[in-house]
Amino acid sequence: MIQENLKKVKENIEKSCAASGREREEVTLIAVSKTKPVSMLMEAYDCGQRIFGENKVQEIMDKYEQMPDDVQWHMIGHLQRNKVKYIVDKVAMIHSVDSLRLAETIEQEAAKKNVVVPVLVEVNVAQEESKYGLSPEEVLPFLEKVAHYSHLQVQGLMTIAPFVENPEENREVFHKLRKLSVDIREKNINNITMSVLSMGMTGDYQVAVQEGATMVRVGTGIFGERNYAVR
Repeated sequence: MIQENLKKVKENIEKSCAASGREREEVTLIAVSKTKPVSMLMEAYDCGQRIFGENKVQEIMDKYEQMPDDVQWHMIGHLQRNKVKYIVDKVAMIHSVDSLRLAETIEQEAAKKNVVVPVLVEVNVAQEESKYGLSPEEVLPFLEKVAHYSHLQVQGLMTIAPFVENPEENREVFHKLRKLSVDIREKNINNITMSVLSMGMTGDYQVAVQEGATMVRVGTGIFGERNYAVR
């Protein structure tokens, strides 16, 4: 099942790239493996998947020890400051930086481990009360404050779009995030790059790719429905 699902997702990404005049290499697929056992991750790994996303620090730590060394881990869930120290030297990227206090903690903990952590700023484009993230208006002032950090590097933006039946409803959300990214890039802020747009999940990643996503986070589309009994 996983092999077939991965193949289908990759084909869909390729079609969406073709439809929008993009190269397939511009889009990175993150297999969102939260709540899934290592055996399922290894199935995806055996099909060539090397980039996995987790929502919880504990799951990254558990799976980090069990999976091969060439796996890249992405922290895509809400990150509590007291958990930062456990993963700063284990993850390839933190997608969910949503406050100055969190950014400060990442900077401090990364300095202790002598690493530079690539991060994305989480933007609540749709202004949903249930979601984390900065408002679009808060992003630029935030970036100007963290630009001088030497152990944290902002490489782009991330958003979690609303859950919708019709993915077309989220096109505007993705379009706004891309526009914000372009506007920030034009400011040429030191130590801030806008090379990554992490947006789109199982229900809407094809639309996200058409709107400029460089990373899509697909879980259910690869591994099947999430097991909510696992915590």
